[in-house]
Amino acid sequence: MPGQTAEANWEKTYSATTADQTHALGAGLARVLDAGDLVVLSGELGAGKTTLTQGLGEGLGVRSGIISPTFVLVRIHPNLPDGPRPGGPDLVHVDAYRLGSAAEVDDIDLENTMDTSVTVVEWGHDRVEHLSENRLEIDLHRAIGLGGGFGRGSVTTGTADAANAGPDGARESLDFDTDDTDEPRTIVMRGYGPRWADAPELDAAGGIN
Repeated sequence: MPGQTAEANWEKTYSATTADQTHALGAGLARVLDAGDLVVLSGELGAGKTTLTQGLGEGLGVRSGIISPTFVLVRIHPNLPDGPRPGGPDLVHVDAYRLGSAAEVDDIDLENTMDTSVTVVEWGHDRVEHLSENRLEIDLHRAIGLGGGFGRGSVTTGTADAANAGPDGARESLDFDTDDTDEPRTIVMRGYGPRWADAPELDAAGGIN
């Protein structure tokens, strides 16, 4: 299996003041995603992980109805022939919150769909990096936190914290992402592997700068 890339090729920071802007960033990002791409999302309750994924789904032109797959673990949204990208990749939406290790991720056989789909994994940090050296990691940070922990850590350090803890961690109640309100968010995107040697130009496409 591909190994984890030690350092990001680049890091870009976006600001969103509304859920619509978070959605727009996802739709803009979808325009540069292709089959085989892996997107790893981190962020606390209400940070906008599912809202961003809904934007990705809209931009990819897949079946609607994207919600957090917390208990199902994996949902597949097929590409629509009458959508904006007919013949494009499906969207595989994963919630890895209750998966405690890379081995448990392997048990859900994402490898079977990765080559033909865009795979988006919520709570995927330290769980799915082995699936591909080429990936985008996106951390969503709320301005108003719930106890101070969110995602991989601060914008400057990128250090993992308790918000990505497993089922035995203190943050277990924060596995839903259904309370996405209009409040400022900082969205930090990093690219790994040769596929993402350069940062995509999203300011115009996503409507966020």
